[in-house]
Parts: sequence; C-alpha cells; structure tokens
Amino acid sequence: MSKRRRSRKSKGKQRFKKQILTLVAMLMVALYAWIGGEGSLDIPSPFGGSKGSVDHTITFPAERYPETANHIKTAIKAGHSDVCTIDRSGAEGNRDLSLKGVPVKKGKDRDEWPMAMCAEGGAGADIQYISPKDNRGAGSWVGNQLSTYPDGTRVKFVVK
Repeated sequence: MSKRRRSRKSKGKQRFKKQILTLVAMLMVALYAWIGGEGSLDIPSPFGGSKGSVDHTITFPAERYPETANHIKTAIKAGHSDVCTIDRSGAEGNRDLSLKGVPVKKGKDRDEWPMAMCAEGGAGADIQYISPKDNRGAGSWVGNQLSTYPDGTRVKFVVK
C-alpha cells in the first residue's frame, strides 16, 4: 500500500472517530434533556439567579424579618437563585431533601433558601438557624404574598 493511500486511510479513520464522538456527545445531551423531563432551555436553575423572565417581583421587608432577610441575601450572594418558581406540591419532598442531615437545635428554626415551596428548593438549599419568631413571621408573610399565584409562577425576591 502506498504512503498516500495509508495517509488517506488514517485521515478517514480520524474523521470517523470525530463523527462518532460528536454523535455520542449529542446523544448524551439528548438523553440528559429527556431524563430531566424538560425540553425547554428556560429551565429554572437552583443556582442560576433571575436570568430568565419572571412573572412578579416581591420586595421582602428586611426591617420586619431581619434574620430571614440576612439569610436570603447571604444565600443569593453564595449563588442560590433569587427567583422562586412556585411548586406547592413539591414542598414536602423539597423540605425533606434540604433538611436531611441538618440537626434540630433547641430554640431555633432551620430556615431554607430557596424555600421548600420553590422548584429551586430541595437538596443543596442553604440552611441557617434563626429565631422561630422571625422565621415563622417571614413564612407567613411570604405565604400571604404568594397565595394568589398559581404553581409555575416565577417570583423574584428583592430584599430591602
């Protein structure tokens, strides 16, 4: 076999390998999208912030609930989302995932951000111990603010 023919054959094998690798990569991306159950590129990310569109913006009252406000600010600065996609049916499961392995402390509540009622919540949520009065007051306030919004509503939280 001539040198030229061997060179062509070698280049053909290299092209074939690249095509196979490209095909495998595309299949992996497609499989990931299929397993995730989402085909849209507008998937809420637990650490993505408010890059996508939001339906409403809520200003959280830091002066009324300072411990919760501080926790929200800290968690967002650490990379957690400032957007809550309401998912009430997933709240119990998210709470179990986020609080797993976080011990109860007497006289303190375990506050989660993103909240359990958000699609962004659950495993990997930021947890801080805060006073029950602050946590429960803030929870009641947020629940009241979001009560008229249906599941799937994207709400941005601004702490002031």
